[in-house]
Amino acid sequence: MTNFNIDSAKKRSYDAIVIGSGASGGWAAKELCDHGLKTLVLERGRDVKHIVDYPTASKAPWEFEFRGTVPLEKRAGYQFGRFMQEATLHWALKDDEQPVVYEKPFRWFRGYHVGGKSLLWARQTQRWSDFDFEGPARDGFAVDWPIRYKDLAPWYSHVEKFAGIAGNKDGIAELPDSEVMPGFEMSCIEQYFKEKLKAHFPDRHLIQARCAHITDPQEIHIQQGRSKCQNQAMCNRGCIYGAYFSSNASTIPWALKTKKLTMRPDSVVHSIIYDEKKGRATGVRVIDRHSHEMIEFHAKIIFVNASTINSTAILLNSKSNRFPNGLGNDNGLLGKFLSWHNYRGKANAQFEGFADKRTDGRNPSNSYIPRFRNVRKQEMDFLRGYAIGIGGGRGTSTDTSMIGDQLRENILNPKYGRWNMSSWMMGECVPIESNHMRLHHELKDKYGIPQIVLSCEWTENDDKMVADYVEQSKAMFEAAGFINITANDTKSAPGSDIHEMGGVRMGHDPKTSLLNGWNQMHHCKNVLVSDGACMTSTGTQNPTLTFMAITARAANHAVEELKRRNI
Repeated sequence: MTNFNIDSAKKRSYDAIVIGSGASGGWAAKELCDHGLKTLVLERGRDVKHIVDYPTASKAPWEFEFRGTVPLEKRAGYQFGRFMQEATLHWALKDDEQPVVYEKPFRWFRGYHVGGKSLLWARQTQRWSDFDFEGPARDGFAVDWPIRYKDLAPWYSHVEKFAGIAGNKDGIAELPDSEVMPGFEMSCIEQYFKEKLKAHFPDRHLIQARCAHITDPQEIHIQQGRSKCQNQAMCNRGCIYGAYFSSNASTIPWALKTKKLTMRPDSVVHSIIYDEKKGRATGVRVIDRHSHEMIEFHAKIIFVNASTINSTAILLNSKSNRFPNGLGNDNGLLGKFLSWHNYRGKANAQFEGFADKRTDGRNPSNSYIPRFRNVRKQEMDFLRGYAIGIGGGRGTSTDTSMIGDQLRENILNPKYGRWNMSSWMMGECVPIESNHMRLHHELKDKYGIPQIVLSCEWTENDDKMVADYVEQSKAMFEAAGFINITANDTKSAPGSDIHEMGGVRMGHDPKTSLLNGWNQMHHCKNVLVSDGACMTSTGTQNPTLTFMAITARAANHAVEELKRRNI
């Protein structure tokens, strides 16, 4: 006689489960499926298929009903205003989807759909160096990273070749070279600034920021069905060319072709199931977003890639007799040492030269000054340092206050103003224990899951770093002969950078960290966390490339450990 319970459990059993379908989750799925593992990807948001579900891609301004503006009645109930434009409203998140308790000002942006924030990121891909991995040990904050650049270097290459990275070989020790195809051209004002920077500040380098855009498609990209970037700079709408890297255009379709991948959107993960007799995790509890039914899925290994804050929340909610404070949380550090990047500093300047030149077309990337403070030694009164994003261009002004021939003439021949240069800092926040997240004891969301409490704030170290950026931005612009220079501290709230990291940090010692050097939980080896939650420190580089490289490395290790029956 058929045992329906056993049959049902078998249908819901896999070799591996990946929680989250964003940049790191997509990479976990690809690597696991490439090795033949039957893999389930759980995504709490709706399904988004490449090309099919990009409703505003390449749409012209006049094709929008309200020319890009979202009417007030359509704005109601949405979190913040980040995607409050007609072109990107389909990515916006409703307030009631996941209410959060903010004990202190914080801005948490999320991407709840298949592909996650890989459809929304700025696509900047700078490698870390040993100056970054050795930072905590050298400066005496956080804990020592259990890995170094040499451990991640081959995986950076692995990810870069598949994703497609545009940029140059710059030969800068603090920003190791990547596997690149031709980069985007600097404007004449950026090239001028590069030369002046070299003359006045020899230790500061202006380079083309490396970005995940295909400029010279290789065979591996053609196999993925992706093509060359068209410089539309409409990336956050969704790219029908697959020119920029996203899970939807790249890793997920690749994994689906293996016939080993099952995608399950609309699956809100409640917790991870821990079997105390077996001494390991055996599955994941999911709440269906529409029916609110709780369903259990089972697997030999589980990758947690739900993005930093949600990954940490899932682990905190995964309680058992063995782990009453959350899975693997014997040391009580789960959710602590939450960190992010410091984007508070902004600067602008103008230049009176190059009146005979202008920009033509669009550039989906920008220029970049790698970190130059406290690189080889501690020289400032603050720890670590900051990188600087640079963008230069020349805008136009058009007087449309009249009608007839003069209006037509003004539109066809706009007046060009001065060249403008803007910059923004990306500072490394030092993780501290008091910056943390936890679960509320009473408040729950509509799925019955405890609400997340975020308790984070800036430190004196952040303030000093911003002050230095403001001072140095002015000095660099002045040395280059710019005019109308402004630089200031925007006082923006923590989290505004969308680069949350930490909470489930890697380390050598189970007493001071949650994960080992392979991203396995110290006390539950078949659960691996390889998104931003695993980060021990934050560096000054955009972090997604590092998340992806760490994930590819962890997934391949997990496969080997599974073969050896160690997990």
